[in-house]
Formats: sequence, structure tokens, C-alpha cells
Amino acid sequence: MRVFVVRHAHAGDRERWQGDDRQRPLSEKGRGQAAGLVRLLAEAEVGRILSSPYLRCVQTVDPLARAVSVRVEPEPLLAEGGDWREVLKLARDAMVPTVLCSQGDVIGDLVIDLVAQGLVQPSEARAQKGSTWDLDIEDGRIVAVAYLPPPDA
Repeated sequence: MRVFVVRHAHAGDRERWQGDDRQRPLSEKGRGQAAGLVRLLAEAEVGRILSSPYLRCVQTVDPLARAVSVRVEPEPLLAEGGDWREVLKLARDAMVPTVLCSQGDVIGDLVIDLVAQGLVQPSEARAQKGSTWDLDIEDGRIVAVAYLPPPDA
């Protein structure tokens, strides 16, 4: 089973945004990265897409959802400040190829755990905006991991 953990695409500068941060949208660069996600995962036969309810996360996976005719499911466990262990549980419990779109803090903690498990080299631990971690899961265990850099915007 493949699960793709996506960090939301570029959404501009948090300090310059004057509204509720949960409503901060993607930048032009981020919209290009979201379009690139469609190309990146076109062959993955994605059957489910869960996203942090933050607008920038939903906007990151919306083009993919439309391309594969799957509804984006808001998932509060993927929101900023969430527990990476809950994200790992969502990944391990996936029944179809799934995309999980989350925030940098949650994904950063997940990547630290992947390093601790020996699945990622410390020098390769990263979570750029718009990037994806491709997790190969067998019998509820992560058996392989690949980092996919952000698509060209």
C-alpha cells in the first residue's frame, strides 16, 4: 500500500498574512506546486485524500482530487499542532492508495521518527513546502520511504 504524505504548497509569508492563519491561501508559486502534484501522482491510483482543514492544505490537494475524482476529506488530525503518531496511524490503516496533506510541524516530527526507524538517513530528512514522502506500507509497517521534492511551479 502506498501512502503519500504531502506538505502543503507555498502559501506566502505567515507574518505578512493579516487574517486567520487557517485561512491563508496558496501563493501563485503554491498553486503551481499544487498543479504539479497532479503530474507527480498521476500514476499512483489515489483512492482517498485526507487534508488538514487549513485552506492552504485543502488547496494543495484540490487539483489532484479533481483529477482523480476523489473528494478531499478534512481531517483535523492533520492540522498544525497535530500529533505525528496519529498521522502515522492514518497511514498504516490506509486501505487504498492515500494522500495525507499536513503541515510542516507534523511532517517534521514524522520524518524524525522515520530517521529513528532507520528508514531515512538524517542527511536526507527534509519537508519542503510542496514536497511529498512516499511511504510503502505492508501489513501495517512502513517498509520503504522515498522523498519527492516539490514539483516545479
